[in-house]
Amino acid sequence: MPPYSFQPHSLKQWLEHLETLHPVGIELGLERVSAVAKRMGLLSSPIAPCVITVAGTNGKGSTLAMVDSVARAHGWRVGTYTSPHLLRYNERVKIAGQEADDQLLVQGFEQVERARLQGSEISLTYFEAGTLCGLWCLANAELDLAVLEVGLGGRLDAVNIVDADVAIVTTIAQDHVNFLGTDLAQIGREKAGIFRTDRPAVLGSHKLPASVAECAQALAAPTFSLGQQFAHQAMAGEHSQWCWQGLHSDGLSVVIDELPDPGLPIDNAATALQSLVLAGLELEKSRVQAALGSVQLAGRMQWIGPWCLDVGHNPHAAEYVVRHLPSPPEGGRQWGLIGMLNDKDIDGVIKTLASRISDWVCVSLSGERGCQASELSQRIIAHGGRVHFCADSPQAGVDWLAQMLTPNDRVLATGSFFTVAALLARPLPTGAASLDGDGNEIR
Repeated sequence: MPPYSFQPHSLKQWLEHLETLHPVGIELGLERVSAVAKRMGLLSSPIAPCVITVAGTNGKGSTLAMVDSVARAHGWRVGTYTSPHLLRYNERVKIAGQEADDQLLVQGFEQVERARLQGSEISLTYFEAGTLCGLWCLANAELDLAVLEVGLGGRLDAVNIVDADVAIVTTIAQDHVNFLGTDLAQIGREKAGIFRTDRPAVLGSHKLPASVAECAQALAAPTFSLGQQFAHQAMAGEHSQWCWQGLHSDGLSVVIDELPDPGLPIDNAATALQSLVLAGLELEKSRVQAALGSVQLAGRMQWIGPWCLDVGHNPHAAEYVVRHLPSPPEGGRQWGLIGMLNDKDIDGVIKTLASRISDWVCVSLSGERGCQASELSQRIIAHGGRVHFCADSPQAGVDWLAQMLTPNDRVLATGSFFTVAALLARPLPTGAASLDGDGNEIR
């Protein structure tokens, strides 16, 4: 490896080093990352016998989590790459259900740096270097299946240097408008950039713009759409149980009933099952039931005592929260603790949540993109909400609420990965009088 003025050793040092490598945090494009990937040998052979790539505005994380859980329940060795993380960078790379340890990630970053400086130096963003490290870890893990989550967009996202055997688009909505714009048809084309010629494209929403299917058709990619080639329906008389119908690649139908509610969107569960069938997995009912009954995903409608944590940061995600947020017990108040980035549709999120939340605590997020609590407060008041407190940080917002909560109060903490991460990193108060666990606690 060429000499550096500074040689990182720990994972923390590597992550700090990565932040200095490129003049901007996000720069879409595949030329630089592909060149380094070729030097690393990542493009000379598949990173796994099968690769599933997941793109979309919302639902990527839950779809990936269910693909992973169901495949592992059938004995497959699965590796996943996701972003962002909540508490530890290691969350981004998982092998056989376990987070990558520091040593493996450090080895990966050493490989990236060696290739980056081989010959003419190539500049990489933090995300690009992390993606190459993650792909190297997966390529060396002797997997049956690799599942990759697109970071931003699709066509020009670093993950898209890998050819997907099965490509999923979950939903299309406005987000990252500074990079993807506001035209849903164009956003759809960007997400559909992960499709490949003659390889299955799975469309996981009833409301995708026509541009997504058009991109698949232009590539002659077999298209499997929710509500057409695969579907789900509630089972009559069976509380929370549902039935899935899908298609094998040869057109043969497959049906699995008596499936449990995974606590995640059923559209995404159905999409995960269809994708695995196309990947060649023979689904067994009992294994699917076990996998969906035990799947967990931090920060997605995650309950900790009276706190519901959800990373939703656009109106489409907020709509799901509104539909699934249970009412607090009688006499309790539904609070909202919100912290957002200023490049999101703040008004759209607040307007959507306002139908269920009238009492708010606003928190500031740090960094150039962080929105100040005072700005959030003005937006909420404009939509008719009551703001009780503005805090300098999510932690400070929790501290204030700790003095206010009663046993029957509930709190939705939302608006950003950063907001939820801050709350997950600390104990959360259960109220002025502790919950006794006899039914007050909602799961």
